[in-house]
Amino acid sequence: MPYMTGTALRLAHLPARPIGLRRAALALGAVSSAALGGAFASEWFGGLVPCALCLWERWPYRVLIALALLALLLPRRAARVVLGLAAVAALAGTGLGVTHVGVEQGWWPSPLPECAAPAFGGGTMAERLARMPALPAKPCDSPTYLLPGLPVSMAAMNLVLSLGLSLALAGVLIMSRVRRSPAPLPAAHDEATA
Repeated sequence: MPYMTGTALRLAHLPARPIGLRRAALALGAVSSAALGGAFASEWFGGLVPCALCLWERWPYRVLIALALLALLLPRRAARVVLGLAAVAALAGTGLGVTHVGVEQGWWPSPLPECAAPAFGGGTMAERLARMPALPAKPCDSPTYLLPGLPVSMAAMNLVLSLGLSLALAGVLIMSRVRRSPAPLPAAHDEATA
């Protein structure tokens, strides 16, 4: 090993500076707002009709935005706790994403009764028409593809984003506990300076 000064050796063994909790809260708020905004934009401007599970998948992002804003306002220790809660909320979003992708793939039935086709049996035709909803609901087992030619449904994109947010928040929280302490110098350096 070439000769290095004591300061250079100490700097070489320091851990990388972790991302700050404030920056993590800002990034969390921005990503969650973009995800929620994308869902609303696809509905309002793209004409996509969300199913009942799609509407449930939006709630974790609302919670994440609120927790991100709260983490920005609180002191560091409390912000760490709030970001821990945000990791749990993102994990809940991951669970909803897994559930929705499983329903789309036919692995299991939807847990929501709103996802099933309505039963209009019995009565006259006029009575059946009167029981029909004003707006047709989208079935949960019918995937919605946002980008033509890309066989990844919006539920799968939500699953990947929620899982990524969960893992990123866990990483930030773990790294925020790492202290910047100098590593012990190697024994060879001690003999060279003696």
